[in-house]
Amino acid sequence: MRPIWIVDDDRSIRWVLEKALARENIPCKAFGVAQDVLKELDHDSPQVLVSDIRMPGMNGIELLRAVKRKHPALPVIIMTAFSDLESAVSAFQGGAFEYLPKPFDVDKAVELIRRAVDESLREARADESPVDVPEILGQAPSMQEVFRAIGRLSQSNVTVLLTGESGCGKEVVARALHKHSQRAAAPFIALNMAAIPRDLLESELFGHERGAFTGAQAMRRGRFEQAEGGTLFLDEIGDMPAELQTRLLRVLSDGFYYRVGGHQPIKADVRVIAATHQNLEERVRQGLFREDLYHRLNVIRLRLPSLRERREDIPLLARHFLARSARELGVEPKQLSEEALQYIAQLPFPGNVRQLENLCHWLTVLAPAQVVKVEDLPLDARQGNWATPGETVGGGAAPAGAAGGIAVAAAAPLLAGGTDWVAQLTAEVERRLQAGVPDLMEALTRDFEAAVIRTALKHTHGRRIDAATRLGVGRNTITRKIQDLRLED
Repeated sequence: MRPIWIVDDDRSIRWVLEKALARENIPCKAFGVAQDVLKELDHDSPQVLVSDIRMPGMNGIELLRAVKRKHPALPVIIMTAFSDLESAVSAFQGGAFEYLPKPFDVDKAVELIRRAVDESLREARADESPVDVPEILGQAPSMQEVFRAIGRLSQSNVTVLLTGESGCGKEVVARALHKHSQRAAAPFIALNMAAIPRDLLESELFGHERGAFTGAQAMRRGRFEQAEGGTLFLDEIGDMPAELQTRLLRVLSDGFYYRVGGHQPIKADVRVIAATHQNLEERVRQGLFREDLYHRLNVIRLRLPSLRERREDIPLLARHFLARSARELGVEPKQLSEEALQYIAQLPFPGNVRQLENLCHWLTVLAPAQVVKVEDLPLDARQGNWATPGETVGGGAAPAGAAGGIAVAAAAPLLAGGTDWVAQLTAEVERRLQAGVPDLMEALTRDFEAAVIRTALKHTHGRRIDAATRLGVGRNTITRKIQDLRLED
């Protein structure tokens, strides 16, 4: 972690914060004037910047603007007296993470700095995550069309709608559109509409002010604000609630938005890329999706082909995923025999590229020999239990999750007690309701997700990709959940 930079002309304030951070083993560096900070920024940068407003020479607001021009994602905490409320408003409009009123409680100041550090590290991971995503591989004519479209769109800020089946690589294409655009130096922020609880989605997207609702103890920047100057990727846009569709339409049309509980409009300089596997035209006809929002999003539509439409790419992708899985696990890469490669190439892959990736990781972990034969493939693949979308297997519906994961054995009952766990959950809900516990839905949801993910990680000995496969969720989803639920602490 890089040091925290403290800027204040009052030596006693610098001393107090330096000592408090040292006790918490948080590295820091202190400055007496803003000009010294700007000189230091030429060859170094902090994890978080904490600055006073009133200083000789350049003041804190001017420093904030100068820093944000060089490092737009850097969290800046502005220290101010209570009488400087107008300056605090200016600070937020300039992109400050939070303001710290003087005189302040030292413990609360350290807690605020820790939150800013968490935000900084999270955004750094978001910025670095494209490095972990492979290049878009493909020699099929349908993929060449995708590559050409990315090239044509590279100099444009136009809104793009990505369509295609689940697992065909919509987020990878969105990252490529960002990487090759003029916004590449700014953040790429992704948000899955289907992965966030409905009652938290508005705050997640637009942020909230302190006291906007029960539990909002501090101002929080939303994904729009985090993506300022860059790209916001809204996955599964078809699942966006109707009330949020109205707010998103306003942002796309006017270019301004408000935090939840806020009264100051915030200018949005963000390119929006949306994605869906659903038929949005049909959802418009059903009244589930606003027609005017659909037309705002559908400026440029880019359809991604399913893996069944580009079977010639399967050998190339399989070799790539086998090599990457081996690197992640620190083992020698497995190789597919010619017969196994031909067999895999004719599978339907309803889960598309994501399912092929899961298969390759399964082979890296569980295939008995270095050269994989047909008989080494997982049982459900050899028995033809993968149905293409809309089809059924053996006269019945395809099993849930079949499109994305690899079954290792027949599923056991959900819990040994049959539906006893439902009764236990019902009793716990009743107990908390009687006790008047606030925010019950959010608390129970977090407890449930934490228990499921923690148990899955224990079962897979901490291997996140294995845990994601067994739970039927994406790798990015489980990583984000682990961070949000603080399961790494």
